[in-house]
Amino acid sequence: MQSEKPFQHIIINGSTSNEVENWFTNSNQPSFRKIINERDRGISDAFNKGIKLVEEGVVHLLNSGDEYASENVLLIVKEAFEHHPAIQWLSGKITLKRGGIWVTIGKPFEGNQLYKGMRSVSHPTWFVRKEVYNRVGLFSELYKIAMDYDLMCRIKDEPYLYLDFEIAKFDDTGVSSVQYLKSLAQNIEVYESHFGFSLQCRLWQFRQKLFYYFLQTGFGKFIFKLKSNLS
Repeated sequence: MQSEKPFQHIIINGSTSNEVENWFTNSNQPSFRKIINERDRGISDAFNKGIKLVEEGVVHLLNSGDEYASENVLLIVKEAFEHHPAIQWLSGKITLKRGGIWVTIGKPFEGNQLYKGMRSVSHPTWFVRKEVYNRVGLFSELYKIAMDYDLMCRIKDEPYLYLDFEIAKFDDTGVSSVQYLKSLAQNIEVYESHFGFSLQCRLWQFRQKLFYYFLQTGFGKFIFKLKSNLS
């Protein structure tokens, strides 16, 4: 549906069923699309398989449950890289579910705010030049949830651009959503592996945990919905 077609679309299919492979084989596919059907060792391994198959250009990792927010996403991103040739990666807005309601969020990346975790710099909105991966490395298989946060810590000094534009719609059944508390704990592990012990990071993650529990209550959901309607 994209008005600007990708140069290459690689499907990394680690499914135990034949559903995806059969769909690919029995339907007409564009010449730019290929599929890799094999088991993987987890999310990071699947990401890395795709990245390794890209020779050059800009890479976007679109998770199987996520989708582009509009038909012009690839066109707008392409124009952004053309107008700002020095940038090495960008991010934008994403629509996801919080407190039981769908909201659109997104903030510019700030390296001095890394202790706050992803901070609405959502990985499904990242577009990253292949040479960045060549410099900083691929996704670490040490982390089953916070592999994107680990990469963000490694690309913090790369020239960056924020797009005030909705890029993706998020599938809230993914591992980072259903294992949110584990992801907070892993964020501390990741941050301190790069920057050493941080009381600031630990306090912030504790704050996020309290906010998470608050949003599970009826009152919390009511307050969040009221705040969202006013903003």
